[in-house]
Amino acid sequence: MTYREVSSTKVSEARVSKTKQPLLKEDLKAVKKSPPKKILSKLKQFLIALSGAILSVQITHAGEGNFGWIYSLDLQPKGTWEIEQRLQLTRGQASGTYDYWYGRSELAYGLSNNIQIAGYLNSYSINAAKNFTNPDACDQGVNPCTAGYGVPGSAGLSDSYSKKGIDGVSLEGIWRITNPVTEAVGVGLYLEPTIGKLKDAIEARVILQSNFIDDRLQVVGNFVYEIERLKFDDEPIKETVFDFVGGFTYRVAPSWSLGLEYRFHNDFDGYHLNRQTQKAHFIGPNIHYASKNWWLTAAMRTQIGGSCWEPGDAECSDGKVWDGHGRNEYLVKVGVPF
Repeated sequence: MTYREVSSTKVSEARVSKTKQPLLKEDLKAVKKSPPKKILSKLKQFLIALSGAILSVQITHAGEGNFGWIYSLDLQPKGTWEIEQRLQLTRGQASGTYDYWYGRSELAYGLSNNIQIAGYLNSYSINAAKNFTNPDACDQGVNPCTAGYGVPGSAGLSDSYSKKGIDGVSLEGIWRITNPVTEAVGVGLYLEPTIGKLKDAIEARVILQSNFIDDRLQVVGNFVYEIERLKFDDEPIKETVFDFVGGFTYRVAPSWSLGLEYRFHNDFDGYHLNRQTQKAHFIGPNIHYASKNWWLTAAMRTQIGGSCWEPGDAECSDGKVWDGHGRNEYLVKVGVPF
């Protein structure tokens, strides 16, 4: 037998003799105290699921607005309230200065688990100066002139125009017909009448929503139909708006969501979609943060192109639509449920 074979045999015998040694009392106690691996595995899974559920309850609220301009079907639960403050800025037109601030203070209530009602107090601030360049809008050869949404025609020859105050009130109702949390597609109906100094309006929406990836991804679309009576000019203007707004938001972290919003805007002369006077496209990002007691959403969108036709052709220039629109729009919303 070679030296290597002898050594190998001795090592094997040593290993065998070691395994045949009796267990010490301390070893027996450790074995008795150690739970089976299956129990540990199940306990670990349970703790992970429980912590995730607790975390999700802490940072998500029914009724919070993940989007800027898009309405979703995340409504207030029955018997609960929410205060929301919204501030929007429409900035920049063909030239000069155009800043239109629009504020909305909202109180919402969950009438049932599928019906939400709300009331708004609306305010505004307008600052315009030499912001239109279309010759059809600028009378008496004054170009550029002062015009736009909220600016009366009599201010066209002025170097600037500014005004602010309480605009009026709005009421809102949302009926969630199917819930996107439990159904493939959530469907809802929205109605909002408004009475104000700048305009009276009735707005209706059909809301469609689908959730994916354990509700972390929301895809939402709104078909918007609104009849308006603009009151800021010398003569009231009747028009109809038919829009589509849609987008998505994705929860990238427990408290944070990011998304994108798109708007296809169409204006028509009169109350019956008589003649189309303008169309425009807008797109931009949104960001949403939710804590245990409040949430905040910020969004912006930029106008990427538009067209106008008679009798509204004076409201376009440089391939974009002006009147109540700007080069860019910004929106911030803060909500506090209780």
